[in-house]
Amino acid sequence: MSIFTPTNQIRLTNVAVVRMKKGGKRFEIACYKNKVMSWRSGAEKDLDEVLQTHSVFVNVSKGQVAKKDDLTKAFGTDDLTEICKQILTKGELQVSDKERQAQLETMFRDIATIVAEKCVNPDTKRPYTVSLIERAMKDIHYSVKASKSTKQQALEVIRQLKETMEIQRAHMRLRLVLPAKEAKRLKEKLKPLLQVVESEDFDEDLEMVCLVDPGCFREIDELIRCETKGRGSLEVISLKDVEEGDEKF
Repeated sequence: MSIFTPTNQIRLTNVAVVRMKKGGKRFEIACYKNKVMSWRSGAEKDLDEVLQTHSVFVNVSKGQVAKKDDLTKAFGTDDLTEICKQILTKGELQVSDKERQAQLETMFRDIATIVAEKCVNPDTKRPYTVSLIERAMKDIHYSVKASKSTKQQALEVIRQLKETMEIQRAHMRLRLVLPAKEAKRLKEKLKPLLQVVESEDFDEDLEMVCLVDPGCFREIDELIRCETKGRGSLEVISLKDVEEGDEKF
């Protein structure tokens, strides 16, 4: 697809159109293919790498640029960059059925890969294979949402799979060092956030090795930093506590 814009005759090729309806009118922007999803996932932060031009169109393929008054009415501003950002974030990416199907299939596999990387069978501590997670996702009829990031959807899949199979986030192994004065009090506060305490060693400080749910990591880190005023420490020994070999049904 190649088009001309009547305003400046820039030839636009390899166009991905993002469309948005607002105030009863249609607005479109011209982007580079494959860059829209990168922007939405946060991987691409440079707007110039995503937009072919900062113009806002009524119809990209015909090169019809939107009127300034219509833009101000619909968006409350005539700042083209700001309007482009809004359309890019909330608009609908126009792709062919074939392209959409290929994109959804890729996302489906990416989601399964993230789930397989993050999770284990809680009974055996072994990870599941990607193909096994893909089968499980098909069994629960999981439908991929093109507008949501694969990471967000992977967390949703984990929640849904817990209802039909033995699966949980793999625990992180941490080493905590707590100053002697605060150790007893802080240990009580940390207790609800720790899954398993593997070892405790009390010398000048209390040193603990424990397993935690990854979702609790930030809270544990903040608790130690705030309560010990930087004198305590937290070290990640391993991101995943897993046994060797894949889990098979």
